[in-house]
Parts: sequence; C-alpha cells; structure tokens
Amino acid sequence: MTKEELLEKIFHDDYRKLKGKTLRMTRVRVPGREVCMAHIFSPSDETVYKNLGLHIGVHEGEDHTGESIGIIKFTPWEAVVVAADIAMKSGDVEIGFMDRFCGTLIITGRLSDVQSSVEEVVRFFREDLNFRTCRVCRN
Repeated sequence: MTKEELLEKIFHDDYRKLKGKTLRMTRVRVPGREVCMAHIFSPSDETVYKNLGLHIGVHEGEDHTGESIGIIKFTPWEAVVVAADIAMKSGDVEIGFMDRFCGTLIITGRLSDVQSSVEEVVRFFREDLNFRTCRVCRN
C-alpha cells in the first residue's frame, strides 16, 4: 500500500482537501500492563554474548560466556526497574542489560538461578500486579 492509498483510506473525503498539503503523522503506542516475552536459553556460541554486549561486563575481565541468559520484555517500560529488583532477589543472577525506555531486561547466571528469577518475575507481575503475562519459554 502506498502512502497515498493509506491516506485515502484513513481520511476518505477529507483527503482531497488535504492533498498537496504538508501532513504530520505520528505513531502512538499505548502500553498495556503486560509481560510480553520471557525466554531462557543457554547459548553455545560466544558470539551471542558479544552481540548482546554481555562480553564487556561491568568489571574488567568479567566474562559471561557459558552462562544462561534470561530475557524479559515489559509494557509499560518502566516496569523493568521493578523486575530487575525481583530478579536479583530471586536468584544469584546479574543484570546484563536493563532498558527502562524500551522495557527490556536481560539477566545472566547459572541456568537454575536464571530460571527461578525469570519465573518469579513473571509470577509477581501476574499475581501481585495483575499484569497479563506470557508463559516462560526455555530452550
């Protein structure tokens, strides 16, 4: 669909009046209360850690290669701050990445710790905060 076809479909009769004028279109996202992804995995290739920036570490010489990774995605995005706190209290994990502007949390650690942390985060958001949640996936 071309831009013109889209505008025609949206504005119908008004499109003829708007044609040729400068239009400003904005995308609006209305975040719900949702945990929309919760995934746990243990990469076998170190490039996964490098591409996620997990090989850098916060301390010189820190290396997460071989650890499991848990990724959780939230809306609203600020919920990631609460999730990080719960994850850290639920297992011996480290925060690999936390983005409060996009709602992404990546944690690393032993598989059992990552799994218990991710499951506790999802449980807390579902049962205590009444968020809609997805199931925790693992491969």
